[in-house]
Amino acid sequence: MQEKYTKEEAKSLSVGLYVALALIAGTIFFTSQRKEIEHAESGDYYALNARFGRTDGLQIGDKVRLAGVTVGRVVGAKLDDHFNAIMTMELKDGIRIPDDSSASIVSSGIMGAKYIEIEPGGSEDYLQPGGEFSYTQDAMVIEELVDRIISIGKANRSKAEDKKIDEMEKEFDLN
Repeated sequence: MQEKYTKEEAKSLSVGLYVALALIAGTIFFTSQRKEIEHAESGDYYALNARFGRTDGLQIGDKVRLAGVTVGRVVGAKLDDHFNAIMTMELKDGIRIPDDSSASIVSSGIMGAKYIEIEPGGSEDYLQPGGEFSYTQDAMVIEELVDRIISIGKANRSKAEDKKIDEMEKEFDLN
């Protein structure tokens, strides 16, 4: 015996199948995109590591910049024995980084994407492929920054209020 569906049931069934196929296709697309980080420019690259206490928002595939120019990408992230993040980045061959340079996690604007900014040092010795930055600066967490600003504001407000109260007491004592 063959079941017959109403037009509404048939329409719902076909929409459900299309949605399922779209979800499967989207999943396949996104998982295939995360397998390998490709650089925008062809050529050879070498790896450097940087150790951070916090990497909030920095992800594999994010940019590495030097003087505002993109020179590479973040290609790996792992934890060390002391729960610090070791970020591996690949930089274009030919870009030599002094061994006293620093790597900082910064963002493009207040809510922008994170990236690693390299501040070159003045040393005449250079980091070798596979080397590690000696100086790093962790990611700034906006929520913590706002909390600090609010607490400073409260502390300053309290001092100003205390001063006004002292002045008012002095006026009353004179009368």
